Amino acid sequence: MVHVAADDEIHRADIRTPTGIYVEVQHSAITDAERLSREQFYGNLVWVIDAAPFRKNFDIFHVLPHPDSALAADLIWYKSKREMQGAAGGIFLRLSECQAECPEVTKTSHRGGWVYGIDRIREQVHDAYVGHHQYDWIRPRRTWLDATCPVFIDFGRDMLGRLDLYDGYLPCIQLMGKRDFVQAVMTHDDVRQIGRRSAP
Repeated sequence: MVHVAADDEIHRADIRTPTGIYVEVQHSAITDAERLSREQFYGNLVWVIDAAPFRKNFDIFHVLPHPDSALAADLIWYKSKREMQGAAGGIFLRLSECQAECPEVTKTSHRGGWVYGIDRIREQVHDAYVGHHQYDWIRPRRTWLDATCPVFIDFGRDMLGRLDLYDGYLPCIQLMGKRDFVQAVMTHDDVRQIGRRSAP
């Protein structure tokens, strides 16, 4: 679908749904300027990025509870990295325990408390799970981390993953089936609604 901007710049959207969402499928690298130009022009845009060129550099780690769940409110997760197998499996502090020692502590300025492994709360995490995971992207394509519109990474088969920020401080990816994604873009009229689910 071709659109011409007020300055005569031509934009070609891959897909426009009946509800007014634009879907851009990107297989190759793109500059920040080109990405921003499309985001500003379309506004209600969602990116679908082909992971094939960087899949070996993208690790998906342990599950996370819904960020708005009561469980998540008290957990501070250590960032998972490929070279840190402990954190990759899931290591956390309890905010309440940190604040018992230092009341001014927040999730981004924590100290004190005890370190736990995910096995301690695994069943509770799975009960509150809606697709969120920690990830580590080695040599990331930074333009997608800076995107102002939702970015979904296509890992092949039946799965997409939305890049997001978990609980305001932790990079995460929310996995979503492709059929669910298609249904969402065909029924929602705002890209911010895609993949959003209330806490269990």
